[in-house]
Amino acid sequence: MYLKKVNGKRAVRLPDGRTMTRADLPPQGTMRWVASRKAAVVRAVAAGLITEDEALEMYGLSAEELRSWRSAVDVHGEAALKATRLQKYRQL
Repeated sequence: MYLKKVNGKRAVRLPDGRTMTRADLPPQGTMRWVASRKAAVVRAVAAGLITEDEALEMYGLSAEELRSWRSAVDVHGEAALKATRLQKYRQL
């Protein structure tokens, strides 16, 4: 088996006991962001699988966008990442 050389960790253990690897991340250059893909990126950054800078570069995100995803998950959970739930969780 061939393992591609990567900087950083290959896998991390999440707080719920599951293991997350780089293969669980959305493809690089993803343009269509559904809640599950956003959640995967947020979990990877929080667990230390990838750095915030790596996430911004891999997916072409702005720092503000990633920060808003992280704060939505911190305050309301992963359900807040769904576009249909945005108004319910939006803070004025």
